[in-house]
Amino acid sequence: MNDTRLYHNPRCSKSRGALELLRERGIEPMVVTYLDTPPSPAELRGLLQMLQLPARALLRTGEDEYAALGLADESLPESALIEAMSAHPRLIERPILVHAGRAVIGRPPERVLELLG
Repeated sequence: MNDTRLYHNPRCSKSRGALELLRERGIEPMVVTYLDTPPSPAELRGLLQMLQLPARALLRTGEDEYAALGLADESLPESALIEAMSAHPRLIERPILVHAGRAVIGRPPERVLELLG
């Protein structure tokens, strides 16, 4: 079973770069086009646990939805941020590589290689 998956946005240069780096090394991850199939809140909680990050660290603050939903409000609980990311997947930072029970945000794309060594 392939336990390597990449949460990928094909329109994002960083995401394409991460996928290219993996493929250059002979690694074909399961590609999750998360804008088409958004992760559930439970899946996001699992990703955050593997990333060892709070939900706020996974938010893309420059997206229109961030302002429209009032997500800059520091009093919002983790659950509200997670629900917002699941409902509006453009808010999720990308790419995210999951490998062997760990995860990393591929910014810069070379960070995905940290999980492979």
